[in-house]
Amino acid sequence: MSTNKNNYNQFKFIEKNFFNLRNQICSEFEAIENDLSNNTKSNLKPGKFKKTTWKRKPDKGFSSGGGGVMSIMYGRVFEKVGVNISTVMGSFTEEMKDKIPGAKYNPNFYATGISLVAHMHSPLIPAAHFNTRFIRTTKNWFGGGADLTPTYLNKSKIVSKLFHADLKKTCDKYNTLFYPKYKKWCDEYFYLPHRKEKRGLGGIFFDYLEDDFEQDYEFVKDIGQTFLKSYSKIISKKINNTWTKTQKMDQLYKRGRYVEFNLLYDRGTAFGLKTEGNVDAIFMSLPPNVSWK
Repeated sequence: MSTNKNNYNQFKFIEKNFFNLRNQICSEFEAIENDLSNNTKSNLKPGKFKKTTWKRKPDKGFSSGGGGVMSIMYGRVFEKVGVNISTVMGSFTEEMKDKIPGAKYNPNFYATGISLVAHMHSPLIPAAHFNTRFIRTTKNWFGGGADLTPTYLNKSKIVSKLFHADLKKTCDKYNTLFYPKYKKWCDEYFYLPHRKEKRGLGGIFFDYLEDDFEQDYEFVKDIGQTFLKSYSKIISKKINNTWTKTQKMDQLYKRGRYVEFNLLYDRGTAFGLKTEGNVDAIFMSLPPNVSWK
């Protein structure tokens, strides 16, 4: 009984801290909206997040299926940004349970996490993705990652160097093997095999982190802070630069690759749909405007 209580308290502690991180990210992004000085979108007011709650239908044997909060902002810097958070519980289907660690003989699960995707007005500022999660079956583990998708990969060496240096510094605090391992995992994961090309300039991606709960939690929390500081710094360097119609069109073509990856290969999209999550929250990652040649 005490073990179950400890597990519950542990889960609620993580959930609370994920909510705190979500709030911090939303506040920082709204501050960026307010700080824009050279407003190339003069007809737009500073964006503010609109929050919408949703609930998941309970699975058999569960009194609640959990739910989450979608936080979406359409602004003058962020063309569309979503910072969603969810806490869901239930029982995996026969199809899913063999694919999830610890669920083969007991399909019950609890999961909480943040999913962030930012699509910018400026084609000179990369799109961003950040995710952090904690999943409990008969096993417990953390997962997550952060990566950037610029319009022009070959012209983003400075951004790439800054972003990767920040991630490496944080990873090295915990284990010097983390960065090369998680960078490689990210490069291999965010890849479009049908295009034979990377989605963006990479970052880190990790999953099934279960070695030491306290250290793993601190690492995940630290990565969240690192992403927020690094991405905000990148935005500030480019926020007042003007762009051309051609550059904007190039950005819309690049977004097509983003859509292709999320619909064809993204594990988070598949997990959300197969556990009957909120469809609008799952497809929050898709850009508001996109084009294909």
